[in-house]
Amino acid sequence: MIPRYSRPEMVAIWSPETKFRIWFEIEAHACDAMADLGIIPRENAEAVWKAKDVEFDVARIDEIEAVTKHDVIAFLTHLSEIVGAEQARFVHQGMTSSDVLDTTLNIQLVRATDILLADMDRVLAALKKRAFEHKYTVRIGRSHGIHAEPVTMGLTFARFYAEMARGRERLQRAREEIATGAISGAVGTFANIDPRVEEHVCAKMGLRPEPISTQVIPRDRHAMFFATLGVIASSIENIAVEIRHMQRTEVLEAEEYFSKGQKGSSAMPHKRNPVLTENLTGLARLIRSAVIPAMENVALWHERDISHSSVERGIAPDATVHLDFALNRLAGVIERLVVYPENMERNLNRLGGLVMSQRVLLALTQKGVSREDAYALVQRNAMKVWEEGKDFRTELLSDPDVRAVLSEEEINEKFDLGYHTKHVDTIFARVFGE
Repeated sequence: MIPRYSRPEMVAIWSPETKFRIWFEIEAHACDAMADLGIIPRENAEAVWKAKDVEFDVARIDEIEAVTKHDVIAFLTHLSEIVGAEQARFVHQGMTSSDVLDTTLNIQLVRATDILLADMDRVLAALKKRAFEHKYTVRIGRSHGIHAEPVTMGLTFARFYAEMARGRERLQRAREEIATGAISGAVGTFANIDPRVEEHVCAKMGLRPEPISTQVIPRDRHAMFFATLGVIASSIENIAVEIRHMQRTEVLEAEEYFSKGQKGSSAMPHKRNPVLTENLTGLARLIRSAVIPAMENVALWHERDISHSSVERGIAPDATVHLDFALNRLAGVIERLVVYPENMERNLNRLGGLVMSQRVLLALTQKGVSREDAYALVQRNAMKVWEEGKDFRTELLSDPDVRAVLSEEEINEKFDLGYHTKHVDTIFARVFGE
């Protein structure tokens, strides 16, 4: 995580100050619950809340941790310095470090997810707007990178919208999956802390109690969470790669907005490179790199160790910060994408009508020609276009075997672009609703 690919709101979630504030709230709410249950004196619980407006001294906590070699103990020691040793003596009673660490991590992931959901809403809004703007802007569809049949730019945007909408649904489920907390004590048996304390803390912190923990919240939840981020990253790359292809000089059907004063190359002043979408491709790789470590975190020695901890200290902020940045960059690219319909038309016509070959094939079979013979008839005329630069319609009209089956009018009708856009409304209704 570096400032270049970071946005302040997401970065703040992972700051030491935020982390220690959440630790404090968990401990203070636990004290409240224990006071309500008559386990500790009410005045001790109230005393802890005296620190609610205090800025915790990160440097002091680090100084204590340098001696204790334990981050939670270092924090608790600092809290005791603020509240007073006598008043703080019931803090963390019956709890274990994972109660604080795991519950805090899940709170941070939930908060991060709320930002990511808003980011995805911006992407979806941009895709929907551009889809309707170019609903009937015809361009050539490609398969294997080769001209296939006509589509529309609107369908391209609509397809990306549908994919990102699925990603948002997955992310919402991932938020629900990760929104659990555990205050169950050593080995997770509640031997030294009442389960009602966990219920109270989770309610206050916006979580559900983890049904069963080993003191460690099960990491299959986190594996699913980071896998979801990885899938969304792949969808971002999917869009980015198509935009990069469209910006190729030989294609130039769309390109990233090129602002005044922007430079494309240190050597060649003419260059306008797809740097933003190339950047998105790279960021997608970084985000996906969190998935395998998250899955490897599921298995712990004898149900509980902290081998997952060092992994999550890296991948949790990195993956969420990078995805937050990438989604906002993608939204900006789509919002300002420059589309060139005239170039789409030029590309569509580059092969002299060859892209209508399937219509001719089907017309021949409907007139009684076997599929094998029809294919051979169409292909021999198509190869003249590929190899000699001929015009496909002209070749068909000059082919006596084709003319023996199809009239001039029937052949000409097969070159109507409207044939390929007749179901666009149906597809849009499926994607965006009636």
